[in-house]
Amino acid sequence: MNNIALGRYLPIDSCIHKLDPRTKIIALILMMVAIFIPAGWLGYLVIGTAVFTLTMLAKLKFSFLWRSMKPMLFMLVFLLIINVLVIHDGTVLFTIGSFALYSGALSQTLYIVVRLMLMIMLTTVLTATTKPLDLTLGIEDLLSPFKVIHVPSHEIAMMISIALRFIPTLIEETQRIMKAQASRGVDMEEGSLKEKILAILSLIVPLFVSAFQHADDLANAMEARGYVPDRPRTRYKQLKMQGKDYITLIIVVLLLSGLVSMAWLL
Repeated sequence: MNNIALGRYLPIDSCIHKLDPRTKIIALILMMVAIFIPAGWLGYLVIGTAVFTLTMLAKLKFSFLWRSMKPMLFMLVFLLIINVLVIHDGTVLFTIGSFALYSGALSQTLYIVVRLMLMIMLTTVLTATTKPLDLTLGIEDLLSPFKVIHVPSHEIAMMISIALRFIPTLIEETQRIMKAQASRGVDMEEGSLKEKILAILSLIVPLFVSAFQHADDLANAMEARGYVPDRPRTRYKQLKMQGKDYITLIIVVLLLSGLVSMAWLL
């Protein structure tokens, strides 16, 4: 469980933890938009500096963020291979027989890798500094204006919160099943392709059964407590934005405006 980063809340006393969850959600959305602004490598340097500062203010270790990016390494390598084979823009860096590596393929891959890394880091900081309940309340409040068009804001917020909450649980369950299968002689690293497929199936089937069991237990617990999704609900905890929340949003908006200006000048 200690190796799980994404979706895990860390109870640390920091200024980022004390921000209103709505502030952090809005800031995350604006930062996600900023990542896709074509401001060049200078823009990514600015965003990276902002993420570094945010991590320091949240008192998070960079090793914790690195653990959240480990599951994405396979995807990054896959994107690298696809781009190298498909993209033929720019100058030829080197050739091996009939294969040629173009500068456009390398730069495009680096752009994608940097974007994914920044997005994962920002999402990890959000989940590490915000309690699941606060995240649910924040999402529900931000979606509340859409109730006029009959959007179930509470149900959507509840589903997102439950999904984030059960990410560490499912990962832990996967590790437990893999150890149990290994003790029974199942080898997922060696063997033929058919044997590897059968080994993966021996992992997926009990994982799905366990996930459905967790969902059934959660549904029974919510029903036992009288939970009805479409009924009016009161709150013990009321969210209230303070001056530091507005200052944070102003800083993020200024950052986004600066990146837009940089992209326009380029």
